[in-house]
Amino acid sequence: MLLRLAPEGCLGADVDGKLAATATLICYGKQLGWVGMVLTDPAYRRRGLARSLVTPLLELADARGIESVKLDATDQGQHLYESLGFRAEQPVERWWRAGTDARTSAQRVPPDESAIFEADCEAYAADRSAMLRALVERSETAASGEGFGLCRSGMQHDYVGPLIARNREEARALVACFSGRSCYWDLLPANAAALTLASEFGFAVRRQLVRMVRGRDLCGRQESIYGIAGFELG
Repeated sequence: MLLRLAPEGCLGADVDGKLAATATLICYGKQLGWVGMVLTDPAYRRRGLARSLVTPLLELADARGIESVKLDATDQGQHLYESLGFRAEQPVERWWRAGTDARTSAQRVPPDESAIFEADCEAYAADRSAMLRALVERSETAASGEGFGLCRSGMQHDYVGPLIARNREEARALVACFSGRSCYWDLLPANAAALTLASEFGFAVRRQLVRMVRGRDLCGRQESIYGIAGFELG
């Protein structure tokens, strides 16, 4: 999907004919750029490959005049990003639950894309419509009031997100549309209501990362973010 949406922002390191590392950048207008998929094959780590890929991506963002660049960093990667001008913004957590027999699905109805784009833009203070349109194509969609939730299939588990809602009750109704399945759900702990919901639906924390920013601080209506689109997308 990223290769299709932002091919110039998808880089790989070739070492002796093997894809040894990757990194990606997708830009949401001029407001926000997102670095993701910074992955290195264990056999090729500690060779500076991640730095060699992320550095030109940041140069690309600067050339395009992107005001704020963000990423979700592991403990292992945080020092690298700090050396490239990133600073910690807030924690982000991956929650997971096992599936049950009582699996439900959202209705497969044409979503109101304009309402989805508007709600997401308000939450993120950036236009992510191209990415969201691509996610809608491959996801089940639930909508309620001014909120929406997506759920897409993964290699091992489904993934709930992004999930945007005005309040906890609206978010609960959206999550209920995807109940019963084994899935991941990535949350911003700053939204305490999202953590409460995750616990209510049987999720538990699996990973903890830190969201980092380079450039201008950019905050939309973060209290409406009940689930992100993924570590690689924001």
